[in-house]
Amino acid sequence: MGNRVGEVVVNAVVIYESLTGNTRRAAEVIGDELRANGVEATVSPISQVDLVALSAADLVFVGSWVDGLFFIGQKPARAGRLQAMPTIAGKRAAVFCTYALDPGKTLEKMTAIVADRGGDVIGGMALHRRSIDTQARALVDRALATVGA
Repeated sequence: MGNRVGEVVVNAVVIYESLTGNTRRAAEVIGDELRANGVEATVSPISQVDLVALSAADLVFVGSWVDGLFFIGQKPARAGRLQAMPTIAGKRAAVFCTYALDPGKTLEKMTAIVADRGGDVIGGMALHRRSIDTQARALVDRALATVGA
């Protein structure tokens, strides 16, 4: 059983795909911020999802980095891994991506992938690689406000 936040018991899982470490860092900041708000949080790469934590989660964050050519063709990196992640049917979810130049429609594409995996997407945020800490904390604040925590 998770920790009580307001009137809502919340367990969260943060799942990420990272190449250079920016998205991993964002996922870790999200996990730390969740814990600072009294939420039990597990952070894991897409290749090693903690299935026990995922099954208990009320809220799932899914993140990737933006892949594409400068200002065209932006998409979640390694989208196939995201599309193959375990089902999150009936779980509230927030998506995030890290980027250097322009996230394009990456969040919309991630929202579609997470919805296809059964998640009820409550929002998301593109995190610029130079503002990861501040923006990741803002994402957690928004997500917790949305779920009533």
